[in-house]
Amino acid sequence: MEPSPNLATLPEDSPEQQQGHEDKPQKQPPVSAFASVPTRPPTQSSSQKYSPLDWNGYFDKEVDVSIPDSNDVFHVYTAGTEGPVVFCLHGGGYSGLSFALAASKIKEKARVVAMDLRGHGKTSTENDIDLSIETMCNDVIAVLKAMYGDAPPAIILVGHSMGGSVAVHVAAKKTLPNVYGLVVVDVVEGTAMASLAHMQKVLSGRAQHFSSVEKAIEWSVKGGSLRNIDSARLSVPTTLKYDDSKNCYVYRAQLEATEQYWRGWYEGLSEKFLLCPVPKLLLLAGTDRLDRTLTIGQMQGKFQMVVVRHTGHAIQEDVPDEFSSLILNFISRNRIGPHGVEIPGLRKPSQQQQQQQH
Repeated sequence: MEPSPNLATLPEDSPEQQQGHEDKPQKQPPVSAFASVPTRPPTQSSSQKYSPLDWNGYFDKEVDVSIPDSNDVFHVYTAGTEGPVVFCLHGGGYSGLSFALAASKIKEKARVVAMDLRGHGKTSTENDIDLSIETMCNDVIAVLKAMYGDAPPAIILVGHSMGGSVAVHVAAKKTLPNVYGLVVVDVVEGTAMASLAHMQKVLSGRAQHFSSVEKAIEWSVKGGSLRNIDSARLSVPTTLKYDDSKNCYVYRAQLEATEQYWRGWYEGLSEKFLLCPVPKLLLLAGTDRLDRTLTIGQMQGKFQMVVVRHTGHAIQEDVPDEFSSLILNFISRNRIGPHGVEIPGLRKPSQQQQQQQH
């Protein structure tokens, strides 16, 4: 199947991928995954409208997870106290806070963990450029082991874009105990592979410097890459770092330097996804994104697919309430409890149910 013409850009672009120089408004290119620019609300001052929001209104806490026998420290956001763990992996150029708005809803019925991947957000590693699929998979497994030891709770892996590839590869390894579900958000092998040739051009075409965090948030929304202002105010600040030599903000993730790993993210991804031995959900922002392998797999009923309308590439940011409902429905439909799959009739009543019975 030929890739969609409006998907010429690789899904792993960071949130401000389609903008030009900061001081010169960028005309939206005709071929873009983010072609529709959201309607702008009434005028407000830029500093008010695009001011950063704090994560702690959405996640419950943040922790630094140190990996034994290394100097790697992964930054992790957590929410919720009961239920299975929805373990979220962001796309290239994003951060764990990409899932902040969704976490505030999901945590009502499940636990949420979102990590900053290597080279992103507040995570610190010995080699921030090594975004090979093998290294990122090992990172995820190491973080889960450090957090939960050898007896992890039931885990649903959720990955957006590049993070979706990582989630598939982790699930396919079958070395991680208690993975009971896999959710991939808006990445398909055929489209991604066809887009690789355009990646460097897209990255170099972005606005590279921002005088303030507010200006970067504004660009992400006006450029159409993020359609939810509140999510942009939460997630964009952690995709930046301040460059003292240039007296401005620049992108935290050095995606341009990771080209040698891009093909490894996507080659064989559709087949791996279909072979993962757990319930699977594919969330897409358009109907024309399935490649041949996934089209056949869907016809054979090997996974559930939902097309989320009126959204851009970052579904979890643009429509967090709908995204949260889809995740919770997936958990409920597959009866994934805190420790694994619960079989109806064999479930032990909760303490609250027991108290109600007496």
